[in-house]
Amino acid sequence: MIMILNKLFSKSVLASALVLLLACCAHHAPDNPPATVGGVDLQRYQGKWYEIAHIPNRFQSNCSHGTTAEYRQAGTGRIAVLNRCIRADGSVDQAAGIARVVDPETNARLQVSFVQLLGINLFWGDYWILGLDSGYNYAFVGDPGRKYGWILSRKPEPGAVDMARIWEMVRQQGYNPDDFKLTDQHMVNPGETD
Repeated sequence: MIMILNKLFSKSVLASALVLLLACCAHHAPDNPPATVGGVDLQRYQGKWYEIAHIPNRFQSNCSHGTTAEYRQAGTGRIAVLNRCIRADGSVDQAAGIARVVDPETNARLQVSFVQLLGINLFWGDYWILGLDSGYNYAFVGDPGRKYGWILSRKPEPGAVDMARIWEMVRQQGYNPDDFKLTDQHMVNPGETD
């Protein structure tokens, strides 16, 4: 009986510590978060996207050029994510993750995790679709605190008219276009532009 109580006690202490840790790490929602798009057809959103620009961040610091993101249905209402880029030495850096919809009314607010432990995804990050072309040719993705931002396109190099529209989306959402670093897509293999 004492062994059972000790096991229960240690599990409850562990669970309490985990809850406390998560509560401490939770961030305060900003007072004026950006607005997500009114609706996203996740079937149309699937496929390959080329990163056109991003706000520099630590998890992409090894990327030199050719950054892409691929999305596909993963069953159980989740989306498989595969991010890839080319490092300066020519090697490929990639991260596989999973996304979940947190706003099923619009499908525009998701969370993504690239860390899994014992089959459990940890460290979910916000992935908000803040701008989306009606033809699903380009998208602007960010987070509620405007700390992160990505401009994605179905083509490695969108035209000048599309870029002007994208930068206007960025400004309308309260982001500063000067915070973004353009992504070099010139070295993408021609067979990979589909």
